[in-house]
Amino acid sequence: MAERMAPAEFADAIKRFYAAATEVLIRTDAYIDKLVADEVVGLYFPLFAGKSHARKAVGGAQELLRVSGYGTAHAPLLPIGIGVHLGRAYVGTVMGAEGTVADLAALGHDVNITARLSSKADVGEVLISEAACAASGLDLEHLERRQVELKGHTGPFGVRVMRPPTHRFLSV
Repeated sequence: MAERMAPAEFADAIKRFYAAATEVLIRTDAYIDKLVADEVVGLYFPLFAGKSHARKAVGGAQELLRVSGYGTAHAPLLPIGIGVHLGRAYVGTVMGAEGTVADLAALGHDVNITARLSSKADVGEVLISEAACAASGLDLEHLERRQVELKGHTGPFGVRVMRPPTHRFLSV
């Protein structure tokens, strides 16, 4: 996308996407971890988002598709794919050489799984791990089942595929 757009035009598209994405993540009780290029990382901590954190993560992903223009009459802001997974992570400060740079980071196998799901998602779809589906308490049986191969994970990984406009929107 950046290759075929003027830098200012691309920056405007990214700004509009960030504004839409951060509004959804804030409204659905996510912690916004990163805004990097065309990527937004939101974390749904049980302590921060409550007991229904998995439900909020699935609903937030669905809402992110909608506000980005998927399944609507509007053209999508950016070509996005989303991954939703549930698991354990280290969340804390990591330091560079001799304390020169500090960053708050989420690290671990489950964080990597989520990133891999995002990269495997086709444009305009959400890949939701079976663990996140089960924990959400939502009826997601109508969603397509898919097995994906993920770098750093042995064997196929089961997901449900949410995409507009063919899926029904969930109330969260």
